[in-house]
Amino acid sequence: MILEEIAEKTRERIQKRRQQVSEEELKEKAYLLAGTEKERNGGIFPFPFEKALAREGISFICEVKKASPSKGVIAEEFPYREIAREYEQAGASALSVLTEPFYFQGSDDYLKEIERAVNIPILRKDFTVDAYMLYEAKCIGASAVLLICAILDDRQLMTYMEIAQELGLSALVEAHTEEEVRRALACGARIIGVNNRDLKTF
Repeated sequence: MILEEIAEKTRERIQKRRQQVSEEELKEKAYLLAGTEKERNGGIFPFPFEKALAREGISFICEVKKASPSKGVIAEEFPYREIAREYEQAGASALSVLTEPFYFQGSDDYLKEIERAVNIPILRKDFTVDAYMLYEAKCIGASAVLLICAILDDRQLMTYMEIAQELGLSALVEAHTEEEVRRALACGARIIGVNNRDLKTF
């Protein structure tokens, strides 16, 4: 099952990162950034990702992706900043930036640099399996995080959505089946993305 394989590789990745930066240190930095953001906006979080999607008309989330398990390398030359700027100029409401390094050849650095290059909100597209990744997302400049029903139980979904809320991050909850949509709603999801690809077999 490719999805569980990716999730397990992500757990290993986060375990290694914990040895470099402790969860306590990263969490403190993330909440400090969140507090500053909240103070700057009159005591409330702006949640720009949700606002961007709620505007009248069709909203596009455009993806910055170098590779995928199904397609292999999509872009040998990968001018990610230029791609992001072109999306913004073309009218994208938000961006989705892959940060998973092994299967999608993504990078946190891509997101950090793109965040400085554009003025639209960014979803950190990764396989969130640990609260540590929510703190990372805040620290690298994301406005939203991806939570995939197929790799998270209800307790994890609710916990991660609660932490995201506290950090001023929107949570896009991804579902593939009708049952997963029901789970997402029951857990309090405000944004649900329906993926027509079965991530367990792609």
